[in-house]
Amino acid sequence: MERRTLLRAAVLGGSSAVLGGTLWRGAAYAAPAQPGTSPYGALGSPDANGIRLPAGFTSRVIARSGQTVPGTSYTWHNAPDGGACYPDGTGWIYVSNSEINPSGGASAVKFSSTGTVTGAYRILSGTRQNCAGGKTPWNTWLSCEEVSLGYVYETDPWGVNAAVQRPAMGRFKHEAAAADPVRKVIYLTEDETNGRFYRFVPTTWGSLASGTLQVMVAGSGTSGSFSWANVPDPDGAPTTTRTQVSGSKSFNGGEGCHYASDTVWFTTKGDNRVWQVNLLTNTYELAYDDSLVTSGTAPLTGVDNITGSASGDLFVAEDGGNMEICIITPGDVVAPFLRIDGQSASEITGPAFSPDGTRLYFSSQRGTSGSSSGGITYEVKGPFRA
Repeated sequence: MERRTLLRAAVLGGSSAVLGGTLWRGAAYAAPAQPGTSPYGALGSPDANGIRLPAGFTSRVIARSGQTVPGTSYTWHNAPDGGACYPDGTGWIYVSNSEINPSGGASAVKFSSTGTVTGAYRILSGTRQNCAGGKTPWNTWLSCEEVSLGYVYETDPWGVNAAVQRPAMGRFKHEAAAADPVRKVIYLTEDETNGRFYRFVPTTWGSLASGTLQVMVAGSGTSGSFSWANVPDPDGAPTTTRTQVSGSKSFNGGEGCHYASDTVWFTTKGDNRVWQVNLLTNTYELAYDDSLVTSGTAPLTGVDNITGSASGDLFVAEDGGNMEICIITPGDVVAPFLRIDGQSASEITGPAFSPDGTRLYFSSQRGTSGSSSGGITYEVKGPFRA
């Protein structure tokens, strides 16, 4: 199948930025991405932070679990997970979930226009095992509970407005959320071995107080067409949301989710796959599957959080394995972008770009001690493709 690249421009400063994507042509489906040469070149030797980066890139530590964020009096949370960036005047904010149970929640770090940390604070407390989450076009943060009958909490990255529980978005083991401003829906993944892929259709776009939860209905294969069906009881009790609709498609451990240019990508950790959903034709296929790598060693193991850049490249964090963030290019090449040495007991979480696309934030969830109290949050700066 041929592909053609769609719009690669980003509307900087807003969460409704168009961040690249691909469009299907013809009736056949493409082979999943294969190992190749990274557009950024080979990884260098470990830097002072133990991170191997391509030439021209540098890293710094932003925060460590249990320690005050440098330049502030705020103590960073344990087990940092999903994250996103928000424009804040000439600077920006990075939000990060905490995947501990109980008392998960989320925190934020503020940066000046030069990247100097100017503040850090709590934006959500008293929740459970907040995992990948997602950003809305109206600049709120959806913090998802990865527990049975978990909720989505809509939070304020500035920490001014109180967080609001959003039960209409369903009660299940929530992982990630991705907003689609074209169809005016929110896509949701479920971290169960037989999890489903959902979308929430708000009654009014811009408000998540009410709406309809729907689930993907499709065949059992790795490509094909799909439709959406209403979930009769989003409350999930006594019957779980994933078992309420006959013919709803099962996915093995839903993880990260990313929307751009009429396409939504999401990952499944149980079978180490990245799925690509064409919202124009209502078809889905595999963007990456390590079992289908045809030459060499699969470069991406333990898929987890996922984000995209202005070039249309996808950046996929690894849950254990090689402790890498890998890139999947619009040309279907997959290769390591960075690697952290000496942290095999951890996982990479929360990749997110600053509004201008020049800085990538992420965390090593158990980087220091192999425990939830050993998290490290990093920034990588360099010549990312525009």
